[in-house]
Amino acid sequence: MNRLARKRLLATVKRTMIKYAMLQAGDRVALGVSGGRDSSALLYIFSRIQSQVPFKFSLQAVYIDLGWEMDTSPLENICSRLQVPLHREKTLIRKIVFDKRREKNPCSLCAKLRRGALHQAARDLGCNRVALGHHLDDLLQTYFLNLIFTGRMKTFKPTTYLNRQDLYLIRPLIYLPQKTLFSLAQQENLPAIKNTCPMAGETKRQEMKELVDCMVARYPFFYDRFITALEKSSFWP
Repeated sequence: MNRLARKRLLATVKRTMIKYAMLQAGDRVALGVSGGRDSSALLYIFSRIQSQVPFKFSLQAVYIDLGWEMDTSPLENICSRLQVPLHREKTLIRKIVFDKRREKNPCSLCAKLRRGALHQAARDLGCNRVALGHHLDDLLQTYFLNLIFTGRMKTFKPTTYLNRQDLYLIRPLIYLPQKTLFSLAQQENLPAIKNTCPMAGETKRQEMKELVDCMVARYPFFYDRFITALEKSSFWP
């Protein structure tokens, strides 16, 4: 990714933030980081935007420790390099999901517990916004998951207010394809921690990823058509 491509990427994220009122002066933003390339790209992009916007806001990276044995030093190093403080929230999610509950389809419960832990950690750290690294492919995958398995034409929104937690949930990367973030991660040497969850690559979301990849490969304009249709739909902001 060359300098011009990085500039366009940042401009896209800024437009998304402005369009959906994602950021204001004085905000304290908790960045949900998993150690994957998507969340590392989120860290990098926010650190760049923080130095470019004409107002001040603060960043706090939050890593939810599910209880797996993972080497998180690459994540710690990138946070140090970008001067973003990192909070590690230790949980018993692995034990609850795999040892106690022994869920046949554990991903839904795991996701619910992770969200709860992230939101509570953000509140405890004094944050009023939580930013996630969901991108355009995630948006599409969620849409097809809902369409195929629940019969609903729905996906997540760019900005959501969680009234129980008094938090705003924001997704600034939703107009960027995953391949663009991957290119950024390679260019900027952003880390990727291996996912040690035994369900990795065996989920319905992985099936949707393969479906989306197939559609994009066959119809190069698929991303643009989806965004156009989405923005005209009744459930989109």
